[in-house]
Amino acid sequence: MSKIRIKNFGPIKEGFGTEWIDVKKVTVFIGNQGSGKSTIAKLISTFTWMEKALVRGDIKAKDLEIYNRFRKKHCAYQNIHNFFRDESEIEYSGFAYSFKYSETNFKVFKNKNDGYLIPKVMYVPAERNFVSAVVQPEKLKYLPFTLNTFLEEFIRSNEEIDDNLKIPINDIEYRFDKKKRSFKLYGNDYEIILSEASSGLQSSIPLYLVSKNLAEGINKVTDFTKTKLSIEEKEKLRNQLLKILIDKTINEDLQNTAIDLLSNLTKNDCFINIVEEPEQNLFPSSQQKMLNSLLEFNNINKGNKLIMTTHSPYLINYLTLAVEANKLKPKVNSDDLKAKLNEIVPLVSTVDGNDLVVYQLDEKNGTIEKLKEYKGLPSDENYLNEGLAESNDEFSKLLDLEDLCQ
Repeated sequence: MSKIRIKNFGPIKEGFGTEWIDVKKVTVFIGNQGSGKSTIAKLISTFTWMEKALVRGDIKAKDLEIYNRFRKKHCAYQNIHNFFRDESEIEYSGFAYSFKYSETNFKVFKNKNDGYLIPKVMYVPAERNFVSAVVQPEKLKYLPFTLNTFLEEFIRSNEEIDDNLKIPINDIEYRFDKKKRSFKLYGNDYEIILSEASSGLQSSIPLYLVSKNLAEGINKVTDFTKTKLSIEEKEKLRNQLLKILIDKTINEDLQNTAIDLLSNLTKNDCFINIVEEPEQNLFPSSQQKMLNSLLEFNNINKGNKLIMTTHSPYLINYLTLAVEANKLKPKVNSDDLKAKLNEIVPLVSTVDGNDLVVYQLDEKNGTIEKLKEYKGLPSDENYLNEGLAESNDEFSKLLDLEDLCQ
């Protein structure tokens, strides 16, 4: 299991102390805005990608260890390069490699573990609705790196759609018109383009489409992995691409293209989906449907991981339902009961409690703590539910004031 430890980086100060933050099959970070939820998610994404690149031979450890390379290149991709302080400490322990940043030095360590699964890593930024709000987003320039990467996956996923795609919310279908290059939504008695849809649909449809396409694509056989190239030809092409990567005279755009081609030469074994605010602009019942879809995609392969940041107390409650449903699933002994359980939580979306971990972050003191469990379920004693309780308390005070006015 991967794990990370962070101190004095961005809004995070003491972090989780000397303890490690486990990155389980389903990992959730909750807390106020500016508390560091996305910071952790971005670091996990960065380290996961670097570990993959090292295993495939796309980069070498000595190149990563060049002074300030980690900060100015790899962290700049996630726009967290200015989060460093002199006392910043970051450690990441993966399956194949471990990394440590301390006293402005970055070190790479090779682990002895075998059986590493090569992941497809997708970072889904909170700004994703931007790709839906404009017509022909592929023509946009100067987007943030993560948003541009997500846009590329969104366009590619659309190209692979042949039929209408049923969306889990609002009883609508989605289709990409390849001739007009437009994204269309179909309801019972209407048809609109995605840029005309609600903000919730503009946020959730790209998330749903890309997550579904990447999760289901892990087990697909591509032209590169099938018969178009022999093993010898693939190795020859791989070596040529690697020469491009280490040639200092070749510009970065061409090197990035070489990395993309190398990705096509290597079959991914699992899908790591890192999602900022899956609940974005959605009504609570729609949040649940979107979460259940993400959990379903996460369950397709054993090595898949779903990492989420959230402000939503509903999401934690729905995860609790998914864990409880998983505990109940083996006990259901009739089709009728199974159907009833499936109506509450889809059987394909349940979560083993041992595979779930929730961390809450405090923006005031820069600390991180693991959410307590009760009988294997996430505790309702968290910052998000405390916010709901505080609003109830404030309402009670208003009622008290009303009584005094009479």
